[in-house]
Amino acid sequence: MEQIMERKEWVVDGSLRRFLFKHCEVELPLYIESIGLNPEQEPLVRAKGYPVFHWLQTLEGEGEFDLGGRRFSLPVGNGTLLFPGVPHSYSAKGKKWKTMYVTFGGSIAMSMLASLGIRHTEWLHWNEDAPVTAQLMEMVEQAQHDDDRTGLNASAQLYRFLTMIKIYGQTGGRSSLMQHLEKLNPLLMWLDSKFGDPEIGLTDMADQLNISPRYLNSLFRQAFGITAYAYLIQLRIRKAKEFMSASDRMSIKDIAHLSGYRDTSHFISVFGKTEGMTPEQFRRLHGLHS
Repeated sequence: MEQIMERKEWVVDGSLRRFLFKHCEVELPLYIESIGLNPEQEPLVRAKGYPVFHWLQTLEGEGEFDLGGRRFSLPVGNGTLLFPGVPHSYSAKGKKWKTMYVTFGGSIAMSMLASLGIRHTEWLHWNEDAPVTAQLMEMVEQAQHDDDRTGLNASAQLYRFLTMIKIYGQTGGRSSLMQHLEKLNPLLMWLDSKFGDPEIGLTDMADQLNISPRYLNSLFRQAFGITAYAYLIQLRIRKAKEFMSASDRMSIKDIAHLSGYRDTSHFISVFGKTEGMTPEQFRRLHGLHS
């Protein structure tokens, strides 16, 4: 069944832009409810919160939030992702507060945010060169000019924006995912070329960055949610699948050796735990022959 989306647009003084989307019949699993730019953000009080997810960021000036009796500032380069039903109020902190926002929902919205490590209302900031604002501005421009009746274009842009928040957003004093990846990049490149060496251990990986194994694991947990050695295991299994897909003549023993495993039975065991099937089953599933 086709999904029809009705768009309503308001333009005031050529600068205020608001776009509301009304979804009918079949609802997309991730959809935009509204998006816009407000050159003079008005004060709002929502005693029962907002019914869907609400992202709000500052373009100029500064805003002030009240969230459960706690006050937070929202200066330039900062944004907040409010979860549905969270009571809040906000207003300008000073004479002018220019904002952009997007509200969204859908059956996968909560689980998608959880997979990105966002499980509650967050306050995020980012470096000046991060493309967060440019991406949201592009979405506002798209809403203004595109005839997106199915909502698919807007949904795709929203997905990209949420992943961008994960990559570039920083909470508190913690670094962003991008900053963690920049720190880890020399090691990741080294592992891409050395994964077939069965002698590689946690100390060897830490030595590549001149840091302690404990700090290395901390960086990997913050970037990928797993330890450094667990990342190496995933890399080896991914490379093994690439070897199997590239050639149906290579034996499982040879693939195990190329992937960094001396013992074939150990490789088969690790592959089974990671993929839920044996290497032979993987080959059959993809039309390959062992």
